[in-house]
Amino acid sequence: QVQLVESGGGLVQAGGSLRLSCAASGRTVSGTTMGWFRQAPGKEREFVAAIMWTSSRTSYADSVKGRFTISKDNAKNTLYLQMNSLNPEDTAVYYCAADPGVTGYRYWGQGTQVTVSS
Repeated sequence: QVQLVESGGGLVQAGGSLRLSCAASGRTVSGTTMGWFRQAPGKEREFVAAIMWTSSRTSYADSVKGRFTISKDNAKNTLYLQMNSLNPEDTAVYYCAADPGVTGYRYWGQGTQVTVSS
């Protein structure tokens, strides 16, 4: 089992920045992939970014490319999402996830709210 705990959400003005963190505990996450997803009110949960723990290869949704950066700290077993140039459309609950399988990611955090005011 892997436990994931997100932090770093909050209220920020448009154009501002936030950094989300996701601390992983339990089974090691090395060798797997971790990702960030978000869900805005009334919308489906959507992919934001992912990183392969071993190779550090990253992928991003088109809507966040050039503004968001996913990274990790192997020693701390922690995943990050640096979010710059935020706009109100980025308002959502952001979730950390680990270990993708056939039916989707197996482990999920509880989510952290990000609100961007105009």
